[in-house]
Amino acid sequence: MPCDPLSAPSDQPVAATPMGGDRDGAAVPPAVVEEVLLLRIALDQDLVGEVRTRFRYAAAAPHEVRLTFHLGRPDEADWVFSRDLLRDGLEGLSGQGDVKLWPTSCPCHGATLHLALGSPHGSALLEASRPQVRAWLERTYTVVPDGGAPELLPSDEELAELLAGG
Repeated sequence: MPCDPLSAPSDQPVAATPMGGDRDGAAVPPAVVEEVLLLRIALDQDLVGEVRTRFRYAAAAPHEVRLTFHLGRPDEADWVFSRDLLRDGLEGLSGQGDVKLWPTSCPCHGATLHLALGSPHGSALLEASRPQVRAWLERTYTVVPDGGAPELLPSDEELAELLAGG
């Protein structure tokens, strides 16, 4: 039986912005971390398909991750949820309502992450390689470390100005 490509660790990550350097010549991590993974989707009780999915994290929105399903097709769909939800889902059941994540392992695909998505338009159960998702998520923490996002939020003064209509 051929090796399952989803169980293997990620090859080269795809950065949406090139690695640059600061004035001292030191490397600066990209402001966006992006990678396309192939996820499995349950289509029926005994039928499984594959969905090309872009995982995207941007420092400009430090608390969220964006998954784009059906890349390059007219029915592309974006799902946005918390980076913390994804992190927690790699270790145990995480989420409620529209997005639920949990780790599992099976003899066919090894360590996997299940993503259950629901909306008024339907629901989907997807499965991703846990090592690949973990490797991508770890790269996001080089852009904005865990707990490093609060300084990116507006100050109390800025919030008061926004609420005052200014």
